[in-house]
Amino acid sequence: MTKRIILTTLLAAIVGTGLIGCTSSPDTVEVKESPAQPAANELFIYTAWPAFYVKEDIFEKQIGQFLKKKFPDVVIKHVAWDNPGRRYEDLIAAGTIPDIIFDEVRRNSYRQVGRFKMEYDMTDLIKKYNFDIGKLNPSDIQRSISASEGKLYSLPFNNNEWVLIYNKEIFDKFGVDYPKDGMTWDEAYEMTKKLTRQEGDITYKGFQMNPAHYMRFNQLSEPGLDPNEDKAAMNSDNWVKIVDNIRRFYDIPGNQLVKTNQFSKGNVAMIVDSLENATRLINENKNINFDISSVPVFPESPKSKFQSNTNGMFITNQSTKKDLAFQVIAYLLSPEYQIELSKQGVITPLMDPAVQQAFAMNLPEWNGKHTQSIFYLNSAKSQLRKPGLTFIDTNSDSVWNLIAKESKDSQTALRMTNDLMNKNIKEAQELVKQGGTNPYQ
Repeated sequence: MTKRIILTTLLAAIVGTGLIGCTSSPDTVEVKESPAQPAANELFIYTAWPAFYVKEDIFEKQIGQFLKKKFPDVVIKHVAWDNPGRRYEDLIAAGTIPDIIFDEVRRNSYRQVGRFKMEYDMTDLIKKYNFDIGKLNPSDIQRSISASEGKLYSLPFNNNEWVLIYNKEIFDKFGVDYPKDGMTWDEAYEMTKKLTRQEGDITYKGFQMNPAHYMRFNQLSEPGLDPNEDKAAMNSDNWVKIVDNIRRFYDIPGNQLVKTNQFSKGNVAMIVDSLENATRLINENKNINFDISSVPVFPESPKSKFQSNTNGMFITNQSTKKDLAFQVIAYLLSPEYQIELSKQGVITPLMDPAVQQAFAMNLPEWNGKHTQSIFYLNSAKSQLRKPGLTFIDTNSDSVWNLIAKESKDSQTALRMTNDLMNKNIKEAQELVKQGGTNPYQ
């Protein structure tokens, strides 16, 4: 075979054969007929998250070209999630189950991979190929385990890390020292008060972060669900501390909550956002003189940043090429590849100084910035839960809506959200008993 890799949009072929059937509901998938079996050297990769792989040129740049060199005799077929037309349901209806899925781990291990019975425990393959998971970020691995009923349905691909970026011009304008690695939330709060100013028609805001994200991936590893029982766990003293900490920032006159997108307009001094969003914002306004530091920390957990927001790689239970799929995954977690991915500004799970030092080397917008601040802290770990318990998403949006829209105090907002989550757990259990799908994942 010619030593090359073929990157195609498989959906075009699927639609052309007329294989995608209509579905009466998201839980009912009609398979019209069985498609021809793929060749033995074909591997089908489906990417849902990171979402930017919907652009084939990005997939080729970050993944495809490297697989081409490493596996010259393997034909790779790639499809990215897109709605409508290229969802999980569409692929299943066409009878085309991927060999490898890239997707968000925390929710979609349940909501997508588990819902369609694609989960596969990679533990035996890890042993067979003597793959050392100890070289990976422990927080990423724990995220995979906690979403895999104590098994390993996924291995991490990247972490859409939260980073603090700041506008140096605003700090200079008001004579405030720049943020430093290891800065506490108290220090960030005092900075925010100094940086929130009204100058003519311009309101300068000192700090912004999405409160729901801040709570959901909190640095104290406080769980939204009880680790041992089918109930919510949003009413602890730690949850009150977490909520009180963020709400005080938005009680500062003039620093009301806005979307972090405002950073690109040049009137927000500091934001904490995902690396993906931060990169987009600094490219929207290339005139902003920015830099980054580690995110603020709690004094009782001075080395902990937010919990991992992990995108993982899953081998499907239906794949007939699990060994080949795992060899591809193992290569994508090798230093050889991870250094190249890191150069493109992707935070990888490999705990290797060489990988971290290579971060964003190929991105001009990050030249001269303190990118090593991203690696200054350790990711907080998610809480493990007893296998078999019902998973619903931690409803941190509810907490903030009750505070912002109904002026509830923190304890009341948490208690009301806790009650709502318990109600949702019971509803989800009943729906699943009746053969339906858990709508709260």
